[in-house]
Amino acid sequence: MDSLLKHMVDMTGHRDHAMLDISVVAAVQELAAAAQTRVLSISTSGARPYLRVRASINAGDTPRVEDLHDGGSPGEPLDSYPELAACLARREASAEACGPGCNRTLWLPIWFGDKATTCIEIVRTAPFHAAIVHTISGVIGVYRNFQNLLDYSERDSLTGLLNRKTFEDQLARMLQAPAEPDAPLPGQPERRCSQGEKKGWLAVVDVDHFKMVNDTFGHLYGDEVLILIANQLQASFRAQDRVFRFGGEEFVVLLRSTTLEHARRIIDRFRTNVESYQFPQVGKVTVSVGFVSISPYDSPVVTLGHADQALYYAKTHGRNQVCHYNELVERGLLQTVTTNDTAEFF
Repeated sequence: MDSLLKHMVDMTGHRDHAMLDISVVAAVQELAAAAQTRVLSISTSGARPYLRVRASINAGDTPRVEDLHDGGSPGEPLDSYPELAACLARREASAEACGPGCNRTLWLPIWFGDKATTCIEIVRTAPFHAAIVHTISGVIGVYRNFQNLLDYSERDSLTGLLNRKTFEDQLARMLQAPAEPDAPLPGQPERRCSQGEKKGWLAVVDVDHFKMVNDTFGHLYGDEVLILIANQLQASFRAQDRVFRFGGEEFVVLLRSTTLEHARRIIDRFRTNVESYQFPQVGKVTVSVGFVSISPYDSPVVTLGHADQALYYAKTHGRNQVCHYNELVERGLLQTVTTNDTAEFF
């Protein structure tokens, strides 16, 4: 009982999703005497559901947060786990399977209404007795409720996208990632991005002529435009990318490890999707985008400033386009700056 209470105190003391995941796998691992416990994310890519490991622990080891910077893979197909897939399709509370070596696997989806985007997976050699499952379910109930509170604090109330506070935390993590061996040192000019080189990217999105939408149709229709653009953002970008609303008509996207051409293609796909969408009452709406590669040698202020410069160029040279900061500098259309005088984010 003392151990259970300690885990509950530890779990509810965190204000970060990653640390909350660490706490729940540690608690479940001990209570179940498991060989392995994992927190799985359930997401969709190209209309196909996938599983990605967020946190895990093996017997005798310490829990760890899994690295999501894995080259853009959406994870393992859900249909590789038929018992779990059937459980989710039927909206059931659990699924169990017996694998090689008499290993037993128990999946416990975290349901919010009729949707589950997280699942706890427990592997052990002994059967899952009802008393053990009951205790673990109680722990997971606390985890679910606290996860919901964290989601509420991290989400924009209008669009449901991640908010600015969450953006600052996640950008800081990406900037702290180890630099690539051939990255330029501080003070050296940034070299041209190789077309096949994988990097992180930051894109700033602004709705064109949004004030005119509000003035012409009213703020209720303006809010509906923002909600629909948020939906387009979520549909256009990958499960491993992160989309944020900064307030007003400005959005930011963090694209995880991918090439320049792939990043450009994903961003322009979103721009095209917005351009071709018929917004109720309003009709046609377009967006302008500026994007830049993320370097561990640049501060968040500088990185945002560069993306904002590219966005400003797009908006003052025709709108409804995607501009890459590094290319604009190389073509002499922008001057390299190390301050953030034009950006409004910090």
